[in-house]
Amino acid sequence: MAHNIESLFYTREKPWHGLGTMVAEAPTSADALNLAGLNWKVESKPVFTAGGEEIPGYKANTRDSDGRVLGIVSGRYTVCQNDEAFAFTDELIGGEVHYETAGSLSGGRRIWLLAKMPDTTIAGDEVEPYMCFTNTHDGTGSIRVCMTPIRVVCNNTLNVALNTASRSWTAKHVGKVQEKIIEAQRALELAGKYMESLDEYADRLANTTINTDKIREILDELFPVKEDDSERIKENARRVKNEYMVCYFMPDLEKFRGTAWGALNAMVDMVDHNKPRRQTENYAENNWGRIIDGHYLVDTMAAKLASVK
Repeated sequence: MAHNIESLFYTREKPWHGLGTMVAEAPTSADALNLAGLNWKVESKPVFTAGGEEIPGYKANTRDSDGRVLGIVSGRYTVCQNDEAFAFTDELIGGEVHYETAGSLSGGRRIWLLAKMPDTTIAGDEVEPYMCFTNTHDGTGSIRVCMTPIRVVCNNTLNVALNTASRSWTAKHVGKVQEKIIEAQRALELAGKYMESLDEYADRLANTTINTDKIREILDELFPVKEDDSERIKENARRVKNEYMVCYFMPDLEKFRGTAWGALNAMVDMVDHNKPRRQTENYAENNWGRIIDGHYLVDTMAAKLASVK
């Protein structure tokens, strides 16, 4: 992903790629816009054929700072400027919003920002909720907002798909102030509903007992092997199951050991912190994508644990 990162700032640990500007404290939106290198505008310009004839129904999104073409979009496309994204998030959270990280990918085609919300507790643990906002300027995606709760004691992301509330959703780009406020209030309500549902879900799993035999049964379902599989496939399955069990017996999960919540957190810990068996070129980029989309192993584990009696 490093080659796709154009600019960013961060406030905690240095990212895997070693790029960006580190700041001591999470800045406000005015500072964040500049530190992230997002202090530029998107301009929509007409598109022409090689012969100089304008192509109806299309326009080019360009960056005013250097003229870079970010993408060709339909004539109905509405630009959401970077400063509008920060203003939306300010309006959404209210008060003095602190941004943990923000930046630009793929030459400005995609931008993101991560804003910290008030701390809360989930299953008795301190949790820092974050709201992530992503947008594309090349027409390939919509404006998306998602909740990313972090379990402080182990720095794990509790990105769990729930049946009772959505963790991510799209946000309309609206220009009028009153409409923007209404949209921000809607997003905040959805964020609050997700956190409430996550707390209820965590409490239910924390009160659901589960033994290691059942956990191993679930792991066999998640990482199945057939008798005629190669030794490499069998060894990979054994290794990932062992990695999971190491996470399950980590000290930070001691108080939840023997519960479904502890079992789920072990899976979160494994996918958050263990390196993949094959570290592909875009492995880090995929990790970032999971902030928005979550991880299939966590969601599958959560679904199986929810059915444990």
